[in-house]
Amino acid sequence: MASISLWRSAIAPRFLRNNHNEVAIHKQTVIRVRPVQPLRVAAADFSEGAEESSAFVEISANDEMPLSDIKAALLDSMYGVQRGLAARSEIRAEINELISQLEAKNPTPNPTEVLEALTGDWKLIYTSNSSLMAVLALSRLPFVEVGDITQKIDSSTLTVENKVQLSVPFSRTAFSTTASFEVRSPKRLQLRLNKGGIQTPELLTDIELPVNVTVLGQALDLTQLKQALAPVNEQVKGVLGQVNNLMSQTPDLQFDIPSDRAQTWQLNTYVDEDTRISRGDGGSVFIYVREVSFK
Repeated sequence: MASISLWRSAIAPRFLRNNHNEVAIHKQTVIRVRPVQPLRVAAADFSEGAEESSAFVEISANDEMPLSDIKAALLDSMYGVQRGLAARSEIRAEINELISQLEAKNPTPNPTEVLEALTGDWKLIYTSNSSLMAVLALSRLPFVEVGDITQKIDSSTLTVENKVQLSVPFSRTAFSTTASFEVRSPKRLQLRLNKGGIQTPELLTDIELPVNVTVLGQALDLTQLKQALAPVNEQVKGVLGQVNNLMSQTPDLQFDIPSDRAQTWQLNTYVDEDTRISRGDGGSVFIYVREVSFK
C-alpha cells in the first residue's frame, strides 16, 4: 500500500495535467469538469515479488478534487440552462457526472435518520423531470413567467409541500401540492399526496411590459404601447391596490388529489447545509438550494 500511495503522489499529478478530460480548479476560478474515466493500474506492479495477477486498482483523478470545487463546477455547468429546460445533451451528461461525484462524497449518507438536515425551504435550480419540464416550458409563452419552484419539508408534521409560482399579465398566483411522508430507508421518503391548492391571485400594481415579445417566431416591438400606458399606470395602481385588499380575504382554493395518483417517492442522495440532490420516479433528478431568510 505504501508504494501505491507513493505512485499516487508522484504520478497522479502528471496524469491530471495530461488528461484533457480532467482539469483542476484553483482558488475561485471555476472551470468546467468533463467526465473522467478512472485510470486502471495493475495491482501486481506495486508489490515486489508478487505473482502475476489480473486484479486492478482503480485510481481516479476525481479522488483528489475537493467537494467544494465539485459543487462550484456543478453550478458553473448549470449556468444558462433555465433549470434544465435549455440544457443540451452534452451539458446534461456533464451535470450528471458531477452529480455522481457529489453523491460519492455525500457528507450526510443517511439523511432520513437526521430529518433536521432535510427540514426547511428548498428552491429548485435544476431538474430532468418531464412533468416539471412541461411547467417550465410555459415561460416560452408570451407574457408568462414561471417563478420559483420550491419544496418545503417539515419534519415536525412529516409533510412535504411543493409549490410553483406563476405570473401572467396583470396577476400572479401559485400552485401547490401537499404530501405526508414516511421514512422507508436511510435515504428514501415515501410520499402520499393529499391536497392540491391554487393561491388566490394577486393583481400586479406595477404593470411592466417588455420592450419586445416574440409571437409565432415574429418579434413585436412594444415600445409605443409602453409609452401609451405610462400615464394610466398611476391611476390603475390605486384601484388594483383596493381590489387586492378585498381578494386577500378570499381563502386559497384547496382540493383533494385522487388516491390513484397519490403515491410517489423521493431518494435524497446528497445533503449538506445549503444543497440537496434528490432522485425520483423514472430516474428524474432534482437539485435544490436552501432558501435563506434574512431577519
